Amino acid sequence: MKRRSFLKSLAAASGYAVSARFGEAALPAAKITRIRIYNPPNLNQTFAQSNVVVTVETDIGITGTGEGGTREMLEQCAGTMIGKDPFKTEALWQEMYMVWFYAPGREKIHALGALDMALWDIKGKALQLPLHQMLGGAARDYCESYPTSGVAGGGRGGPGNLSLKERARATIEAGYRAYRIDAGAGGPLTGNVFNTHTRVHAVVQACKEIREGVGPEGDWSIDLHQKFDYPDALRCCKLIEDLEPYLVEDPTREEQFLEDIPKLRKMTTVPIAAGEEWGQRWDFNKLVENHDIDYNRCTLPNVGGVTEYLKIMSLCETHVVGMVPHFTGPIATAALVNCLAAFPGPVLFEYNYGDRPIEYLPEFVDFRKGKLYPSMRAGLGVTLDMKPLKMIGEITQPVTSSRIYRRPDGSYTHW
Repeated sequence: MKRRSFLKSLAAASGYAVSARFGEAALPAAKITRIRIYNPPNLNQTFAQSNVVVTVETDIGITGTGEGGTREMLEQCAGTMIGKDPFKTEALWQEMYMVWFYAPGREKIHALGALDMALWDIKGKALQLPLHQMLGGAARDYCESYPTSGVAGGGRGGPGNLSLKERARATIEAGYRAYRIDAGAGGPLTGNVFNTHTRVHAVVQACKEIREGVGPEGDWSIDLHQKFDYPDALRCCKLIEDLEPYLVEDPTREEQFLEDIPKLRKMTTVPIAAGEEWGQRWDFNKLVENHDIDYNRCTLPNVGGVTEYLKIMSLCETHVVGMVPHFTGPIATAALVNCLAAFPGPVLFEYNYGDRPIEYLPEFVDFRKGKLYPSMRAGLGVTLDMKPLKMIGEITQPVTSSRIYRRPDGSYTHW
């Protein structure tokens, strides 16, 4: 059979159009008809880590799944999508981002990210391709990971009566790349008081135990979690340099990153990571371009979805900055595995689900012995069980606003 005849027969079987000139399969004509919002049984009320489930339905029978946002912001963003082509992900993203009055804050971007993930899920299902194949294919066999508090972290997957050294060793032996602690290491706090000046030495002693536990071939990291002012952050980083941490995260307050991290970069050799609270590339583009950070901690859906995350990946690849996304909901995690499977730079996941099932997701990631493997399931690779979910919102009517203009070529611009 000739190639063009074969492609036409394949397209006819799948319902897709075929370009007579180029002999290539094309996406079908489609419109968004309905968007629904659901609370999962284990609802996370913290907006920055929202696991609210979103579905975007189309008139071709394909439904996309996303995650994140709050009901109010999702409803406002979703109204701009009804009746639109779901495959125009960039145009839909730009309209949602620009529409209404104020520049978007992180709450709106989080909701935008949930809807954008669902659009990419639709596109992958229409093409019968996993997301990572649409992004150029996997550039790695698997993504390495670490659990937030180790496999024996006391409340996060194991008994709490082990020493730091034993927890660190158990985590590496379980197949994870690194053991992670935060600045609370070094003993319990008294009266919830955190004295950064005196805490430094307790933290350093804990780091010594952890380095011994992971051994010369193991890795470990520490999240200072914005607890330290610059002088104490610098003291801590200098004192643990010889222990060779994989990274030191969020060493000072996020509001001061643009001023403090460049100074810190010149004063210490530890690898620096930052960004679990970042929402847009303009939060950190200067730090990346100037090589002031070694790892970017931004995540999905916080930055606005897959459409925006791809641009962040390109920015980080250009400046040889690795991606270590903050832990997120399970659907967003599946999207991240797809994205970062196609990223050629360094990748490390903060992953806390282990082998435990998610009640409403019979399929969401392929995880084995500390590693996340790219799935060959179409779209984000998630399978949604609707029974445990509670619908809290439904959008079927389009919402229009005069607060947005177009350039002569049809692209969007601010009003």
